[in-house]
Amino acid sequence: MTASSLASLRVAIVGAGPAGIYAGNILTRAVTDAGGSVAIDLFDALPAPYGLIRYGVAPDHPRIKGIVDSLHEMLDTGATRFIGNVEVGRDLGVDELHARYDAVILATGALRDAPLDIPGIDLAGSYGAADFVAWYDGHPDVPREWPLAEREVAVIGNGNVALDVARVLAKHAVDLRSTEIADNVLHGLETSAVTDVHVFGRRGPADIKFTPIELRELGEVPNVDIVVHDEDFADADPAQAPNNQLKVMLRVLDSWRTRARTGASRRLHLHFYHSPLAVLGTGRVEGLRFERTAPVGDGTVRGTGEIREIAVQQVYRAVGYFSSPVPGAPFDAVRGVVPNVEGRVVEGSATVPGLYATGWIKRGPVGLIGHTKSDAMETVAHLVADVEAGALRAPTVDGDVLDVLAERGVEFTTWEGWRALDAHERALGAAHEHTRERVKVVPREEQVAIARSRALVP
Repeated sequence: MTASSLASLRVAIVGAGPAGIYAGNILTRAVTDAGGSVAIDLFDALPAPYGLIRYGVAPDHPRIKGIVDSLHEMLDTGATRFIGNVEVGRDLGVDELHARYDAVILATGALRDAPLDIPGIDLAGSYGAADFVAWYDGHPDVPREWPLAEREVAVIGNGNVALDVARVLAKHAVDLRSTEIADNVLHGLETSAVTDVHVFGRRGPADIKFTPIELRELGEVPNVDIVVHDEDFADADPAQAPNNQLKVMLRVLDSWRTRARTGASRRLHLHFYHSPLAVLGTGRVEGLRFERTAPVGDGTVRGTGEIREIAVQQVYRAVGYFSSPVPGAPFDAVRGVVPNVEGRVVEGSATVPGLYATGWIKRGPVGLIGHTKSDAMETVAHLVADVEAGALRAPTVDGDVLDVLAERGVEFTTWEGWRALDAHERALGAAHEHTRERVKVVPREEQVAIARSRALVP
C-alpha cells in the first residue's frame, strides 16, 4: 500500500471536546490550504459533543455559550463527521482505527479527579470535585441524586474548579432556574441543607489560580456572604502584583475584607495558607486537620507547625483532573497522559506511526481554551509534516466505519442527531415555568433515543 498523501487524507479523532474539535478544524484548514482534502471522523463516548464544555462547566456561566457557538459552527460545516455514543477501546479498537484511517488523534481530555493522598480521604462524605461537577452538569453516567443534607462543607483547592464547586454549593437553587441545569439537579439543590462552604488553599492570595471573572462572580451571588480573614493578607499587596490580572483579583479579595456582613442565610469562607493533613471522622467525615503555612518568597510555602482543625461534614477535593488510558494506546499512569513528543505519541523511545495526541491527554490538565488551540496547531503541524514526508501508511481497510458499528449493534449518534437533541432540550427550556435556554436531558438512553429517532442512521 502506498504512503498516505494530503490528496485524500482520512483521520480519526477520539474525543469531541474542544481539543478534538479544534484539531479537526485546524487540520481541515491546513490540508485544504496545501491543496489537499481530508475526511475526518470525530468519535466520542457520549451521545452529545463538546466534552467538558457541556459536562465540566458550571451551568451559571453564560459566557461559555460563546465557546459552544464557536464549536457548533466548526462542526456544522460538515467538514468533520461527528460519531457519538461510541467508546474507542470497547466498540472500536485503536488498531481498527489505524486500519481505516491514515492517522488517529487522541483528544480524550481528563475526566477523573487527581488523588489527594491524606488519611481519611476515603471516608463517607468525601468526594472528588469532578464527580460533583459531572452531577450538576447532567452527565449521563453518574447517579441522578447527590447527598446535600449537611450544613458545613469544605472544598480543597485554589483553582477555577474549586471556585465553581464552592459557588454551586453556596448558591440558592432559585438563582439557577434560568440556566440550562437539569431538572433532577435543580431539585437536588432546592433541598440542600448547606449553610457554610469553606474553601481551603495551601498558598496565599497572591498565588490563587482563579481568573478575575470567576472571582468577581463569587461576590455577586445573592444572599451569600463572603468571609475572608485578615491574617491571610499580610503578603497580598495589590500594588506589588506582577500582572494586571492578579492585581484585579487581589483588589477584589481586599474589598471583601471590609465589606459588611448582610446576615445572609449562607456563607462562603475563603481560607488561605492551609495545607490539608487529614480528613477526620469515624466512619464518615466530621472535620479536617490542616497545617498553617507561610510564604517562602519564591512562590512556595513552608509548614509553620501550627495545626488547626475545622468541623465539616463533607469534603470535596478539587486538586486537579487526571486522564484515563485509551485501551490500545500507550499511557503514562504516573503523569496521566499519553506519552508524546510535541503531539507525536511514543512508546518507549519509538514513535508510534500515525498516532497523535492533543489537549489534556497530551499535556496534562492545565491551561485554558487558548492553550488547547495552540496544542492542536502543534500536533496537526507534525501530522501534516509526517504525511508530506511519507511517514504514514495508507489505510488497509475500505468501507464506512458506520457500517461496522451498525453490524455490532452500536447505537451511534450523528451531528444530525445532536441537532435534534439540541432542539429538544431548547424546547424543554422554552416550555418550562421559568423560561430557560434549555433543560438538559440526562439519561443516556433518552439522549440516544431522541438523537436516533430523527437522524438518518441505520
